[in-house]
Amino acid sequence: MAGLTSSTIGRKYAMALSAMFLLIFLLIHLFVNSLSVFSPDAFNAASEFMGYNPLIQFVMQPVLGFAVIFHFVLGFVLEIKNRNARPVKYAVNGSAANSTWMSRNMIISGLVVLAFLGLHMYDFWWHEMDYKYIVGNVRDEARYWPELHAQFGNIARVLFYVVAFVLLGLHLAHGFQSSFQSVGARHPKYTPMLKTLGTWYSILIPGAFIFIAVFHYVTQ
Repeated sequence: MAGLTSSTIGRKYAMALSAMFLLIFLLIHLFVNSLSVFSPDAFNAASEFMGYNPLIQFVMQPVLGFAVIFHFVLGFVLEIKNRNARPVKYAVNGSAANSTWMSRNMIISGLVVLAFLGLHMYDFWWHEMDYKYIVGNVRDEARYWPELHAQFGNIARVLFYVVAFVLLGLHLAHGFQSSFQSVGARHPKYTPMLKTLGTWYSILIPGAFIFIAVFHYVTQ
């Protein structure tokens, strides 16, 4: 890992790999959460499985936590190094003409998404740890849907989730294609396809999460 992150190319490669891992996780997370819209029983069963399966709890969950921390810390490191490499802001070339606003401000969307993750962890992960390991409650497969539903009864929380997912979508709009380019997936034939796929991913995935939050609010 030290060798991989010791050079600029290595850091970008590591950043891209962690991003791809998180892209896959978002799909899995969305699949489980979408069950709460269609079938409370299915959502409860899936949540129970993920909440007590040893492989998920003691292997995949720590790996996911490491990937999230690694991705954000490395993103901040790359941003600082990039800014130090060009201490004079682009004035002559016109940065707006050479790049998108999001590509120049990934650090801003990243910080908002990080704040959202903190709230999300408090709402669900910390509650789960408290329920199972601190209070020591007995297993109750039927509790997951009511707990999720109740969290979205607060309009302020729903609005924050919506804003966070909009910024996540903007973050993904640049990060999706950038991650593939960083690992060398650039070709006149495939790059347009990856760009289109990234655009749809950055719209549909955050949009689906927003729909779930709004659905639970309006069906209180």
